[in-house]
Amino acid sequence: MTNGSLSSGGRKVVVAAAVLRDGRLLACRRTTPPEAAGRWELPGGKVEDGETPDAALVREVGEELAVDVTVTGWLEGAAPIGDTHELRVATCSVATWAPYPVEHDRLRWLRAAEVDDVDWLEPDRPFLAALRARLA
Repeated sequence: MTNGSLSSGGRKVVVAAAVLRDGRLLACRRTTPPEAAGRWELPGGKVEDGETPDAALVREVGEELAVDVTVTGWLEGAAPIGDTHELRVATCSVATWAPYPVEHDRLRWLRAAEVDDVDWLEPDRPFLAALRARLA
């Protein structure tokens, strides 16, 4: 994973956390924008200029869930988000867990067999097979 807010293809990087705990993956249900409301995602957000992807992920998850994560590794690949951004996903752990969903209306812990039970946003979908394999 490269540092900074631009990928090698010139797209801005958006990072997402695959928070894994006790054989489960954390999914978060969006409330905004209207076209994404009610759909599920991995928490995260945009990498700011001069910020490393790891630092951006820790900051974004802290803002969205009021919890500190530790990045444990990055999954292969990237998924486009429109024409200007791309999503990269990191596996993460939490030392203590007392989430407060600031930007979501629901959180759900999914086992491998439940990963397809929620309606994921498109950019998260390419990473689900690798995450299911890690949970199995």
